Amino acid sequence: MPTAGVTIFGILNVTRDSFSDGGRFLDPRAAIDHALELRAGGADVIDIGAASSHPEAEDVSSDEEIRRLEPVVAELVSRGIAVSIDSWQTPVQRYAISAGASWINDIRGFADRTFYSELAASTAGLVVMHSIAGGPRATRDEADAEEVYRGVLEFFDRRVAELTAAGIARERLVLDPGMGLFLGANMQPSLTVLQRLGKLRERYGLPLFISVSRKSIVGRLVERGIADGSAEEDTRRSAAGRDVARRDAASLAAELYAVEKGATYIRTHDPTLLRDALSVMNALRDRQD
Repeated sequence: MPTAGVTIFGILNVTRDSFSDGGRFLDPRAAIDHALELRAGGADVIDIGAASSHPEAEDVSSDEEIRRLEPVVAELVSRGIAVSIDSWQTPVQRYAISAGASWINDIRGFADRTFYSELAASTAGLVVMHSIAGGPRATRDEADAEEVYRGVLEFFDRRVAELTAAGIARERLVLDPGMGLFLGANMQPSLTVLQRLGKLRERYGLPLFISVSRKSIVGRLVERGIADGSAEEDTRRSAAGRDVARRDAASLAAELYAVEKGATYIRTHDPTLLRDALSVMNALRDRQD
């Protein structure tokens, strides 16, 4: 059951080059074991990606994605565990539907309109993500925060209208405005979007999905605060900030902030930390009331 009204997506990367854990879970047995650990630790859904989206990631064909996914998804679904497939490629999304995935998580926000009729005929929840690049990769380009925020609104206005016009039930949609390099190399666009999650929730009346776990934005913030947030500053003072392996506490702080601002879906590497923190917050609120 979701903790304190928040659904936790545990991150499982069956990739060679994901920024946090690339290569660790390519073996199906290792991936399944980690998925079970994530589930035991509090993940409501296991979000499985077979192709990294960072700017320097290798290209992975849809056939290879499916090959990596099949043994892991089959085992988890057979155990009754909710699975999300993190892929922008239509053949992989088609496979996800046939394999019994509960969710499809698309970093391009379901750009393939020819696939909408099949999505409409399915029952999977859809995580509709925004990215300033619009393609299958994040970007290292600097971006203006206000322009990015306007782009988020324009993208969701258009995409929600297109998906629902195609017969996809609105209640199946969850909106992810993007974070980190999906919003540009500098920090300010991500910070601005996080601060305005309440406005996004009010505008669309749809659940919000945030994936900030271990991203460079939290590494930078914990090392030196907001500073000026520019890409030039990041280059001058180490673009990554705190090492990836030491970002979990900072990630948790950003995740709790997102929840306070209205996010109800959080994608994270460490579900236990988030579950425990949410449980304590909920207990303290109940006691105060």
